[in-house]
Amino acid sequence: MLLFEDIVRAEKIVSKHIITTPVVHSKTLSAAIGEQIYLKLENQQITGSFKIRGAINAISNLNPAQKKAGVVALSTGNHGRGLAFAANLMKIRCIICMSKLVPNNKIEGIKALGAEVRLIGANQDEAQLEADRLSIEEGMTYVSPFDNIDVIAGQGTLGLEIHRQIPELNFAFVPLSGGGLICGVAKALKGLNRNLKVIGVSMDRGAAMYESQKAGKPIFVKEEESLADALTGGIGLDNKYTFQLTKELVDDIVLVSEKEIADGIQYAYWRESQIVEGAGAVAIASLLNKKFKPNGPSVALMCGRNINMEKHFSLISPKS
Repeated sequence: MLLFEDIVRAEKIVSKHIITTPVVHSKTLSAAIGEQIYLKLENQQITGSFKIRGAINAISNLNPAQKKAGVVALSTGNHGRGLAFAANLMKIRCIICMSKLVPNNKIEGIKALGAEVRLIGANQDEAQLEADRLSIEEGMTYVSPFDNIDVIAGQGTLGLEIHRQIPELNFAFVPLSGGGLICGVAKALKGLNRNLKVIGVSMDRGAAMYESQKAGKPIFVKEEESLADALTGGIGLDNKYTFQLTKELVDDIVLVSEKEIADGIQYAYWRESQIVEGAGAVAIASLLNKKFKPNGPSVALMCGRNINMEKHFSLISPKS
């Protein structure tokens, strides 16, 4: 399983290729909540998302034969973009399998980084079949967006950064999908402060990890369209790591509605001057709507900015 030392080791690899994203104090949220609220601006990361961290760490740990055969992944966009960047950096072949629900801006972003995109089926489960085929028949290494120790450790480097920036932190509000991000961040933060609480935030449409935790085992949850499209998709019935790690490390999970996500995107732009996608807005949306009341200094992780700009414009524009 994941060790704190895995994350420390990952940071030595990942830090050479990424930027340390800023933390800012949110006066508006702090006033509304009655506690000191900070925002971790990972939406300003290279490729516009935290996913580059796990991708670089995973590819760096491949052996020479694996690098020669290349990598394949299933992605709703940001993992694919991160993996494409890392693969291009290290000059290895990369194929990203996606469902037809993925927004076109994310598809084009991946292609621009030199990876091949294969659009398969109407949901992530159908796209997964093509990724599995490439792994079996062509010997490519499948890099899970979340259920991979090297990926989780890479995402955990965010936790090390956050601790250095806000050492007095009591609560972390972290977007939750397959669990790679929250498990890595929670392992890092709790390794440095065992009293710190981690709250997962997901959308109320098809939240697979939330429903699986309720059921006590990984289950199939119907995938639905959401503004937080980066959080959609299942966790895998054969989940090896993140289901158990989420159970052990995450203190609570809250859900936000589509309207609350839209309001979070608007808030980020008008009050914090930040462009975020739906997944990047869920943590602040949970605070704005008082889904969980923190006690003491807290951080909301804004994990990505890769939203279709026409969609973003429509969401932030005043309604007549």
